[in-house]
Amino acid sequence: MAASRRRFLTTLSSAAAGSAAAIGSRTGAWAASPISPTPAVESLSPAAMLERHASGAPAVGAVATAQSDPRMPTAAEVQSWYTDRRNWGRWGEDDEKGAINLITPQKSAAAAGLVRSGRKVSASRVFEPEQHFLRKSPREGGAGSVVDNYGFIYHGQTITHVDALCHMWDAAGMWQGRNPDVEVTTQGATFGTIDAWSEGIITKAVLIDVPRHRGEPFVTPDRPVHGWEIEEIASAQGVTVEPGDALLIYSGKDAFVRDGGDYGGGDRPGLSVTCAKFIRDHDVSLLGWDMMDSRPDPYGLAFPMHGVLFNFGVALLDNALLEPLANACADERRHEFMFMVLPLNVARGTGSPANPIAMF
Repeated sequence: MAASRRRFLTTLSSAAAGSAAAIGSRTGAWAASPISPTPAVESLSPAAMLERHASGAPAVGAVATAQSDPRMPTAAEVQSWYTDRRNWGRWGEDDEKGAINLITPQKSAAAAGLVRSGRKVSASRVFEPEQHFLRKSPREGGAGSVVDNYGFIYHGQTITHVDALCHMWDAAGMWQGRNPDVEVTTQGATFGTIDAWSEGIITKAVLIDVPRHRGEPFVTPDRPVHGWEIEEIASAQGVTVEPGDALLIYSGKDAFVRDGGDYGGGDRPGLSVTCAKFIRDHDVSLLGWDMMDSRPDPYGLAFPMHGVLFNFGVALLDNALLEPLANACADERRHEFMFMVLPLNVARGTGSPANPIAMF
């Protein structure tokens, strides 16, 4: 074990021994420092852009009232999913691909066998960079050309993107227990970066259409998606989620916003932490979603569902546009298809914008 990692884990062990904080406490092992509010003054500086795009963690001490559903797990059970069932070391201590290892060449080839009609559906939102500068270059005879310069932060609530394994962590560390203070610097990340998936993510995908199953236009704040509901919907749709599959959960974000809902970094509808158990039980390789972690979380977790990234090594496709894909599944009368996610091959990157394509 590297000396820096040994010191990091020893420090964590000592800190844990002196704390009896419960998982529901904001000072517990899953808590993260609250993110500063967005500055009132508009600015295009990198710091201001980061603040504006940062997802708002629950306020200190803010723990949602636990639901009365008897299927809700205890705090200890939830904690065990993210401690006892971690995938750290499963593919070797230095592995940087995580659950994408489950997508074997045979798995990708089998996904290609799902292509029948050739219908293609993009799961990407329209990308509008916050800074977009153009320069025209005239040429002789009236010819010319134009080039672009983009300035943007893709992490956040707007751009469809893939999170690399180094993107998030908790007090136990990032993917594989690595120390983020060592592995993530101002010059970029050195472990668990997006270029680990430079060959692309091509596998079978299963779309879970929550609104259609519920007979409602979108998921509401009082009824987050639960793991047992995914099981029920998959059964009703006649699909099975298998190891290495991409799991796409459509919750109706766009319909929610059209109805006047505010979907941002604070309280919001989405997926309950109980979905994490489903993901681990079924060895999902990638989670794609239009609504993300439901907030507030009844267990007070900073990253209720984003925890699958650094604990299980599951790639996250954030802000996916799934409404057209859900409609296509209804048209095609099937909810499984070939799915291709091709992140940019960015050195030291914590993620990448992407244009995922479903092919029927």
